[in-house]
Amino acid sequence: MNKRDDTLQWFDKARFGLFVHFGLYSMLGRGEWVMNRENICPDEYRKLADKFRPDKFDADFICSLAAGAGMKYIVFTTMHHDGFRLYDTSLSDFCSVKTSAKRDFTAEVIAAARKHDLKIGLYHSLNNWFDKPDAVDALEDKGKYNTFIDNTFNCIRELLTKYSPVDILWYDGGWPFNSEGWQGIKMNELALSIQPQIIFNGRNGLPGDFGTPESHMTAPSPWRRWEACMTMNDSWGYNKGDSNWKSVKTMIKMLATAASGRGNLLLNIGPAGDGSIPEESVKRLTRVGEWMKINSEAIFTDEIFDYDMYTRGKGRSEWTNHGPFTASGNNLYLLGIKWMGSEYTLAGLESKVKKVSILGSQQEFKFTLQDNVLKVSGLPEEPPDRECTVLKMECESPPMIYRTGGMRVPRAPHPHYDPWPSDIKK
Repeated sequence: MNKRDDTLQWFDKARFGLFVHFGLYSMLGRGEWVMNRENICPDEYRKLADKFRPDKFDADFICSLAAGAGMKYIVFTTMHHDGFRLYDTSLSDFCSVKTSAKRDFTAEVIAAARKHDLKIGLYHSLNNWFDKPDAVDALEDKGKYNTFIDNTFNCIRELLTKYSPVDILWYDGGWPFNSEGWQGIKMNELALSIQPQIIFNGRNGLPGDFGTPESHMTAPSPWRRWEACMTMNDSWGYNKGDSNWKSVKTMIKMLATAASGRGNLLLNIGPAGDGSIPEESVKRLTRVGEWMKINSEAIFTDEIFDYDMYTRGKGRSEWTNHGPFTASGNNLYLLGIKWMGSEYTLAGLESKVKKVSILGSQQEFKFTLQDNVLKVSGLPEEPPDRECTVLKMECESPPMIYRTGGMRVPRAPHPHYDPWPSDIKK
């Protein structure tokens, strides 16, 4: 293991984190891109800062909610694309400390995260619609480009110097430059020169330490460290018109997908303009936390347990009618989102089984295993957990499941499922 891998060990095991999108845009309740989408000029947008007094923003409550949900880290938007800093800065007066709020929200979140033993990520947008010259100016004029890049580097330098140590620098807002335009190598070297332990994503055009699939739970191929950033409804910043909340079952399934792909789930909340957390977010995170207290064993796994639709490859898992699988060591877990009733059958299990139980219970269930078909009987007719009951199968070796599109596995070479690249989303 090299030194960088050692630095990333905590990220490899984290599995679950909280993303917080908060800023002036939260007051308008139309999402974090409202300044751009509605073409609000900087002078008009600045007036929001004179009314920004989010008295209900409680960093301790947010971090306790995250820790209670089983999360291991938090990523906080210190500055989004609108250019408003939620910290004290010597580079601008457009910040929460020098306007009506008179608060350093970044410092508050960092202090609360440390109290609740959460790793700390600082989101900072590279693009900035407020400061001049902006990215459009930088595209059009070489001299303004140099000033713009200098300003971007100065922001990163100040942020990482002021708040040290932290664990993640979360780049975003990569429009309109590639890594060369952002001077990504130099940017990462700057970050590491200030905080050698810091890790960063790939949104300055370079691969970074981990990938960040957004709004989908797809592990990179070929595999590399990854973190899926997902919303709880359909919005990042507070959107008062968005009531399309994901169910707790959906969130558990996302966690299982992250676990089976050896990645992390970064789940977002968007506080309202007064700083309060939408009640639907609170209820869901609280319920996920209750579930995690019993079932986290099936989530904090340390190996890939997935399958390939086209070839068998190195995949060890399969799809099922009842919910996703995860695995750790010799243990196989079925996350029973669609409970099967009193009997469960798993065909294609190529591992001998020693014991079958339900997480959170000491009861063992009778089973037979013949010709790679596991049959479990005596299960409760109704699921003990209404969201997701986890069935644990302790095997004699690392579990392996294999079925195909035929009624038996051919002895001849064959495709796993359809013999062309699949357009089915797993």
